[in-house]
Amino acid sequence: MEPKWINTICNCVLLTGFTLCVVFGPKPTSAVDIYAPTEVIVENGTTGILKCSFKSKDVVSSATTVTWSFRPSRSDTPSSVSPSSIFYFSQGREFPGPEFKDRVQFIGDLNRKDASIQLSQAQFSDNGTYFCDVKNPPDISGTPAQTELRVVLKESLPQSNTAVIVGAVCGAVLGIILIAVVTCLIIKIITYVTRHDYEGCTSLESVSSHAPQPRKKVESSMESSRCNSPSGPVQVGAGGGFGPVIYAQLDHSGTKNPNSFHKMEPVVYADIRKN
Repeated sequence: MEPKWINTICNCVLLTGFTLCVVFGPKPTSAVDIYAPTEVIVENGTTGILKCSFKSKDVVSSATTVTWSFRPSRSDTPSSVSPSSIFYFSQGREFPGPEFKDRVQFIGDLNRKDASIQLSQAQFSDNGTYFCDVKNPPDISGTPAQTELRVVLKESLPQSNTAVIVGAVCGAVLGIILIAVVTCLIIKIITYVTRHDYEGCTSLESVSSHAPQPRKKVESSMESSRCNSPSGPVQVGAGGGFGPVIYAQLDHSGTKNPNSFHKMEPVVYADIRKN
């Protein structure tokens, strides 16, 4: 077994080493997180906004600074070339570079962690990569954010989301109207066909109900005529003597078909005799 005093010495050495590391060791450096959109498209001759925001653990103070740099995307400019400073903001004052003088303006708010700038009268020569760098002491370490600016003609601008939404809504409304019109036409056609068939059946039934019946009807009408006619001779008073009255029915059809039914008119023949 080891003596207790050896363990005590070892523990003291370890504790002393740990204390020295904490006191004299390297401290972690605070960093600023910087954010910017990947690409910005601006119409030629108009005003564009280059947005930039940041996050810092320390409170923003008058010592906070913003630096914007630019590297053109011309073919004669290699990507290895360091970007040149075009704008510097410190203690509420703006310091634009000579290349973008009178065209760059600070529109951000450092208290809201906004370091955006505005570029007026955008030109095709402004195409390139823009770098946003923010220092907020003691947070001075951070990677600058990059934004690719594209200056294009009006015809080359991408369609906005608002236009897409409006177009989709208009298309949906037109589709609903078209479906409603087609549905109404189909209903009208079905209604017309159904009504036409119904009227055709009704007219056929009406014709069949009025079709001439065989001789029975003629005989029945003749029998009724006989029943209504007097069975004996009619005697007239002494003033004048009429003979017997004969009842008959005339056929005006001019046909001899016994199965056809024709209108017949009763005619009275009287034998007038004088006393």
